[in-house]
Amino acid sequence: MPVNVIGMIGVAPPQGTALHVIAGGISPSFLREFAQTHETAGFDYVLVGYYASSAEGFTVATYAAAHTEKLRYLIAHRPGVVSPTLAARAAATMDQLSGGRLALHIIVGNSDADQQREGDFSPKEERYVRAAEYLDVMRKVWTSTKPFDYEGRFYRFRDVFSEARPFQQPHPPLFFGGSSPGAMEMGAQHCDTFAMFGEPLAETGERIAEFRRMTQPFGRTPRFNVSFRPIIAETEGKAWDKAKKILDDLKSSGTMPTKAQDKSAERLVELAKRGDVHDERLWMPVAGAAAGKGNTSCLVGTPEQVAQAMLEYYRLGVASFLIRGFDPLGDVSEFGRELIPRLKAGALEIDREIAAAA
Repeated sequence: MPVNVIGMIGVAPPQGTALHVIAGGISPSFLREFAQTHETAGFDYVLVGYYASSAEGFTVATYAAAHTEKLRYLIAHRPGVVSPTLAARAAATMDQLSGGRLALHIIVGNSDADQQREGDFSPKEERYVRAAEYLDVMRKVWTSTKPFDYEGRFYRFRDVFSEARPFQQPHPPLFFGGSSPGAMEMGAQHCDTFAMFGEPLAETGERIAEFRRMTQPFGRTPRFNVSFRPIIAETEGKAWDKAKKILDDLKSSGTMPTKAQDKSAERLVELAKRGDVHDERLWMPVAGAAAGKGNTSCLVGTPEQVAQAMLEYYRLGVASFLIRGFDPLGDVSEFGRELIPRLKAGALEIDREIAAAA
């Protein structure tokens, strides 16, 4: 199976060692450069993140897509903020204008406070139920060939029809993440790719097996994504020195979160408590210091060592990796030179081995 590599873009240059890339004002020139650098480096997608205070994702992605040719855009989308009929038309419109370069990452919000900034005071488990209904409506808008009515717990529509159809059929890919029962149930029913934070191989294999079981009643064959922060250098010793400096810089920044906000973050904090290093390359002190927030599971080593570590996840069935560094723009270029070619070549070799053994 082809492996996809996903990065993450922001709209303003971050300062210093960066835990996040979506804060700050809007710099069109930086956004353009950031997206083009990802494309040149060989990334397949970039994630456009979401906060109630951040730049609006569809607009960001549409602008970036106009300045790139092949790079695809995974837009974090929060159900419940706008009508699902409008969201479906917006997604179909961008998918058409970009020539099929859109995917959606469905998020229900790991922060009640951030939800409330947009007027949503619903409890989290209720938001998952609402999101499932929201996605049901979106899929009907994308695929229905005649007007339809809809009666649900959260949404009610009459005579719905959209002339805007997605470029990708039947619709753009849908990603989701989460560890709670509500998240897993929603994803099993509606989403194509289960996105996970980086955990040890054993735990990741268990989560893959569990989610595959959950999708069986719906006749779905899911894909899997894992997120890492690679920390690479020309020697292993230099890579570990670099990792420790990054941790020191983040700790001294005074901006680190102090409390895990959801079950996925809690899992990372627990892993960090169990030990600094897992499976030789998975380094968890940043995740522990950041309360599990911000995709902070690190892989440390030379480019060859980190690529081989990622390929062990590929052997488990992980088809895509979201990777970003702590020097957002510089790391994109370095990953393009040193890491992505090794990862993609290794995945092809594994595919050849599997085909030869079949």
